[in-house]
This record gives sequence, structure tokens and C-alpha cells, in this order.
Amino acid sequence: MAGHSKWSSIKHKKGAADAKRGKVFTRLVREIILAARDGGDMATNPRLRTAVQAARGANMPKDNIDKAIKRGTGEIEGVNYEEIIYEGYGQAGVAIIIDAMTDNKNRTVAEVRHAFSKYGGTLAENGAVAWNFEQKGLIEIDAEGLDEDEVMMNVIEAGADDMESEDGAFFIYTQLVDFSKTIVAIEELGYKINKAELTRVPKSTVNADSVAEKLLNLIEKLEDLDDVQKVYANFDISDEVFEKLSLD
Repeated sequence: MAGHSKWSSIKHKKGAADAKRGKVFTRLVREIILAARDGGDMATNPRLRTAVQAARGANMPKDNIDKAIKRGTGEIEGVNYEEIIYEGYGQAGVAIIIDAMTDNKNRTVAEVRHAFSKYGGTLAENGAVAWNFEQKGLIEIDAEGLDEDEVMMNVIEAGADDMESEDGAFFIYTQLVDFSKTIVAIEELGYKINKAELTRVPKSTVNADSVAEKLLNLIEKLEDLDDVQKVYANFDISDEVFEKLSLD
């Protein structure tokens, strides 16, 4: 998505992407638990299969993965996580949506509100900005050795809506109803899936050149919160500002 992919690139170049292994594991475990609620059989649950693949790629112990699946299916007791969405505004009126998983909504909303307040944003009521985002499926595959035009043709036939290329990978977007079947079709084509997840794509964007550094700092602080899974924002920045932020 505009802005969000550039922010991901900045974090990668700076080495500031979530480097704390325990935190990575926490988010992966919660994704497995959530995916397993739709069934614990990876053969029939593509979202669970890709969540487990991501966990294995992060070297999560098999025992941790198995326990997360069983907690999701209800086979063993554990913390009862609840999905919750927060909406707000950043600098320059940029719309922000936060996907969180929590066992304590009071704690999480207090942390989110504090981050917005401290770093220049405002927490808003439900529905304030959600209308400007469309939920889609996102599938990432390795681009190495692949022809972009050929891959584009194949994944569109497999059920995808669109595809983008960035940083040695192809990012494939689908409608929600086509997400699972497109994962299966892409796997059958022999492409290596790095991850598959739900995402939010803005319908329109705001130029944030004048507030880019402050806005990105706000987003990073929100992403650092333990209960936050993902943060989305409807901003874009120029290539000139992007390069400056990447090199600073």
C-alpha cells in the first residue's frame, strides 16, 4: 500500500524492524492461534499453513507451534485473545488503523491512546477512518529468477486482483473471498510463499512530505506496542523525502 511499503523499506534499511526475537514469536503465536480457530488442519486451512510456515522461518520451536494450534482449536486452555481494531489520525490528518490482539482491552486501549497522544496523533471513534480502507488478502512470493509478466499472468488466473514488485519479492493482492483459494493455486504453481496475511489497502492517500519523520515515528511507536499486530495508514511520501529518510 502507498506509504506503508515505503515505511517497511525504511525500517529494513535502518535495521529497525522488530529485532526482538521474543516479540516476533509473540505475534506469530497470536496469528497461529487466530488462524487455528478456523480449523487445525493445515491441509484445509491455508491461512494456518502460511502462519506456521512463517513461524518455522523464524526458527520457532515445534512445541510452541503445536501448542499455539491447540490453543486456537480449543484443545488446550490458554489466554483468551480477542481481536480489536483502533482508529485514529496522525499528523496532516493521515488516517491510521491498528489491528490488535489482546487479553485485556483496558490495558491495550490505554497504551494506544498514550502513544497517539505522546507522538502527535489522536485516537478516534470506531468508523472514523475505516471507510477509507479496503480489506484484502496479501500473498508475498520470492521474485528471484522469475519473470514478472509471467508471474502476473499466472497469479491473475489463479484469482489475484493485482501484483506489485519490491525488494526482491512480488506482493499479490486478492479479494477476501478469493484469499484461501488463491494461496492454494499459487502453491500449486510452484511459487514459494514467504507469507500470506490479511491487509488493509487505502482507497485514497494523503501526501505526508512535510510531517514524514514525525508521522513515521508515531507509526513505529504504535507498532512497538505488545498487543499491536499491524498498523495501516493512508499516506504517501515523495521519492526525495523517502531517500532522505532512508539515508539519515
